[in-house]
Amino acid sequence: MLELDLSADIQALRLTYGDIREVVDVETLRSDIARLSEEAGAPDLWDDTANAQKVTSALSHRQATLARVEGIGNRLDDLEVLVDLANEMGDEDSAIEARAELAALTELINQLEVQTLMDGEYDERSAIITIRSGAGGDDATDFAEMLMRMYLRWAEQHKYPVKVMDTSYAEGAGIKSATFEVEAPYAFGTLSVEAGTHRLARISPFGSADKRQTSFAAVEVIPLMEEATEVDIPEGDIRVDVFRSSGPGGQSVNTTDSAVRITHLPTGIVVSMQNEKSQIQNRAVAMRVLQNRLLLLQREEEAAKKKELAGNITASWGDQMRSYFLYGQQLVKDLRTGYESGNPAAVFDGDLDGFISAGIRWRKRKEED
Repeated sequence: MLELDLSADIQALRLTYGDIREVVDVETLRSDIARLSEEAGAPDLWDDTANAQKVTSALSHRQATLARVEGIGNRLDDLEVLVDLANEMGDEDSAIEARAELAALTELINQLEVQTLMDGEYDERSAIITIRSGAGGDDATDFAEMLMRMYLRWAEQHKYPVKVMDTSYAEGAGIKSATFEVEAPYAFGTLSVEAGTHRLARISPFGSADKRQTSFAAVEVIPLMEEATEVDIPEGDIRVDVFRSSGPGGQSVNTTDSAVRITHLPTGIVVSMQNEKSQIQNRAVAMRVLQNRLLLLQREEEAAKKKELAGNITASWGDQMRSYFLYGQQLVKDLRTGYESGNPAAVFDGDLDGFISAGIRWRKRKEED
């Protein structure tokens, strides 16, 4: 006779789920939805487009969060009914379905639990990611393009809209740099753990000696602000260069000098934009990204000063945060968390959730130390 006992597993999930409901604060969530729904229904809402987008985005995010939390609670109830049915009927098919649903709910609750760990000042915001090739010649520029595709595939799998803002192609293979926006709630909090230096070790496809080549690429992640009004950038602190937009191989894709490169002289930060239609638009976007970078830099300097004053000086990321091995033992390993995958092909195809979850948990532990 079939005897399916998942009570301990379900009870453990219910305890975690209860903690999540408290952190999410479901009642406040419902209250926010009611208020935002009233604002969204105002006849003059779209008189102010920027505010309207902010209201509708906040409403959509809160509705999705509530639906996700409530949906998991309903599925936990249904799972218990399914287990009882499997035992009463001696139905092996129902037992198989129940085990599969337990695994799915465990994954969903783990994901939701990770999201509750993202409580930083800017974690809820969308993210701007910049990838730059480092040492390693053609292998490094190729690696930078591999990383860009990895993050674009990850966003695609999660149905997050992406806007590529700038791409600088290398003369040989790959890209020198790329900047793109991932537009989704908690995109910054999620992807910020990907910031740092990534290292690739493989037999180079660009050399003739079949020797192992090590190359590097840097990933920078900053939050997207509605308006970075806290940062004032004097005109004398920037140099603006305009140039012709180009595609792979240096072929012109634009017959006018519409691309813009802004250099912030005091810090050396450089921002390039070429994907908008006009020089004015590219300059506006570049200035906004520069303001965001300077704001984040200001916050990091303040945090570092506080740590110094407290006598707790520790490196938060280090020079290397992840290694990708594509020769001999196929392996991707995060050097901070110890999390690893033996399937680099899947990782480069966007299978990053395990690395990201481990990174978020690692970051939270570091903050609490």
